Order: sequence, then C-alpha cells, then structure tokens
Amino acid sequence: MGGEQGTSLKHNTKQGASRELSARVASALVLIPVALLAAYWGGVPFALFWLAAGVAMMVEWTNMTRVAPLRPVQIVFGIGLAALTFLHMTDAAFGVSVLASIAFMLAGSVLARGASGKAWAVSGFAYGAIIVLVPPIVRAHPNLGLIGLLWMFAVVWATDIAAYFTGRALGGPKLWPQVSPKKTWSGFAGGLVAGAAGGVLVAWGAQHFGLMPPFSLRNTLMLSMVASVASQLGDLGESALKRHCDVKDSSHLIPGHGGVMDRLDGFWAVSLILGLVLLTIRLAE
Repeated sequence: MGGEQGTSLKHNTKQGASRELSARVASALVLIPVALLAAYWGGVPFALFWLAAGVAMMVEWTNMTRVAPLRPVQIVFGIGLAALTFLHMTDAAFGVSVLASIAFMLAGSVLARGASGKAWAVSGFAYGAIIVLVPPIVRAHPNLGLIGLLWMFAVVWATDIAAYFTGRALGGPKLWPQVSPKKTWSGFAGGLVAGAAGGVLVAWGAQHFGLMPPFSLRNTLMLSMVASVASQLGDLGESALKRHCDVKDSSHLIPGHGGVMDRLDGFWAVSLILGLVLLTIRLAE
C-alpha cells in the first residue's frame, strides 16, 4: 500500500510539473512576440507597454506587503508612474522627473500607515519606476536603441531558460535553500554560461550586420556575465520577498508564471544595473 501511494505521489508530482511547464511555454509563446513587437515599434506603444508592466509590479508589491490603505496608495502611485511615462515621452528635463518621483513617493508615504507600511509603499513605487523608465530610455538611447534591448532580452531569457533546464537535469547542491529550495548551483552555472553567450551573440550579430560600431568581445562577455548574475539575483530577491510575505506567487495574472513580478524579476535587476550605469554616465558629462 505504501509503495502504491509513493508511486501515485511521484506520478502526480510529475504531472503537476508537466502542466506547469506547458503553461509556462504557452505563456512565453504569447508574451515574447508581444515584447519583441513592442520593442521594434518603440515610441509611445513601447512606453505604454512598460507602464502597464510597472503599474502591475507596483500593485503586486503593495498587495504582497499589505500596504494600507491599499487602494488609495496604489492609485497615487499609478498616477505617479503614468506621470513619469508622460515626462519621458515629452523629453522633460531629468530634474523634473526626479522631482516628480520624490513628490509621488512622499504622497504615498503620507497615505500609508505605520513606519513599515511607509517603507514598503515607497519601495514599491521605486520598484515599479525602474521598469517603467529604463527600457524606454534604453530604446531611445542613440548608442543602445533596439540592439540594447535585444541584448537585455537575450541575457535574461537565456539565463532563465538554461538555469531552469540545467538545474532540473543535473540537480546537485542547492543555491540558497532557505529562500528558493528548487534552485541549484548547476542551474546557476548553466544560466550564467547561456546568458553570457546570448549577450555576446546579440552584440556580434549586430556588429556583423553593421547595426552597431565595433565592440570589445571581452567587455561584452564580462557585461553579459554581470547581467546574467544580476538576473538570477533578482529572481532570488523576489523569492525572498515572497517567502517573507508568505505567498507562493506575486499574483495569478500569467499562467505558469504567477504574476508580472515573477516574470520580470530578472529583467528588473538587469534594468536596475543598466539604469545606474546610464545615470552615472549622465552625471559625469
């Protein structure tokens, strides 16, 4: 009897994993073409695409962290993120966007109750603002543009896919079992190799077709490796937040993936790094 129950449990587990993988693949087949089309299109449609993503991430963040009063804070922050998109699309001065961000963060902080609630609220706005601003800034950048975005996509997607399948195939020691019990060092290594290769291939292809000036293979490889590590750390960071908040997924918006945060945690981390690099360059000019 015990053997039959064990066999049945393994069978159900395999079936559950198979259904989850099928849902992930189906969602990816829809989301990836939409993201690529928006990236190719650029301009207002692209900015609105990332505004929707950023608002969704802010809502998921404040839902998980139980910010109160929830809806008033989310409405203020949603308006704030829309304002940042408008300022970007109208080429407003950098200082204006900074002041607008501070104003909306202060407004949300005043509304939120409790010291921890205020901290979670402000961090939720900042979290959403990164994804609202950085991809459109990269797309509009004269030296990055569409190729810069494709590089980000390639690193993050290759890292995510390779880490998932390498970890399942090879197993081995866990990466950080207290935070994410399923992630392994073999998956981390597989994701790192694939992410670095994906980034280099995009840059090489762009140079080969004359879409960008000559580049240093070593520097591109190193930057792609840093981005791949950041992508995986972003995934772990979101897992830690979900564990802290005692939730399995940030939401149930995307079949097989959970919420928008679950899908974009790695891309958010790469956006943060690239945004800091661009900000440093701007301030140094």
